[in-house]
Amino acid sequence: MSRTLNVLISNTLSGKYLHVKILDVKVLGSSLTIMDIIDRMNEKWREVRPDLDPGPLEVVGRVLVLAQYLERSVNEALAKHELSLGQFDILATMRRRGKLTPTQLMESVMLSSGGMTNRLDRLEEAGLIRREADLEDRRGVVVGLTRKGKELIDLATESRFAEAKSSLSPLGVREVRELSSLLRTWVEHAEGKQIKEL
Repeated sequence: MSRTLNVLISNTLSGKYLHVKILDVKVLGSSLTIMDIIDRMNEKWREVRPDLDPGPLEVVGRVLVLAQYLERSVNEALAKHELSLGQFDILATMRRRGKLTPTQLMESVMLSSGGMTNRLDRLEEAGLIRREADLEDRRGVVVGLTRKGKELIDLATESRFAEAKSSLSPLGVREVRELSSLLRTWVEHAEGKQIKEL
């Protein structure tokens, strides 16, 4: 590992000044690559546990780190609509599929019955959803969007899509396509494994 200086010259009212930041880098072939938290972690693992291969963590670890950044970014995008990610998930599901029973919603958003009931109560109090009698099952209810809920989820969805596009800005169109395909394969494997364990 070597270190390099990242120098940025900025203009101010009084002249120019320098931002100097020391970055960890590693040499890959003839190029220098900035080391991230996973590189630094794996470098230490190779020192203390040379019998283990930390290579898979270069992928899995970065996915976990990205998940944290992405969740924070999504929550910030939805905050201006006064929605949490969980609330957005429920409203967006109803926007895509129409009226649903609480059970159908739970299957779609992976919430416990208690968690679903509490969130539906809060969304109903806010005037975003309406519970109605299920015409196919008199003992049950279906949940649908109110006009206010539809208007809000449409605006929030625009913010959500814009945030997702912005998050992928470092990647080109071809890279996004390839990454999407690889992640789909990984997700299908994980879901299949989970089903077998149930």
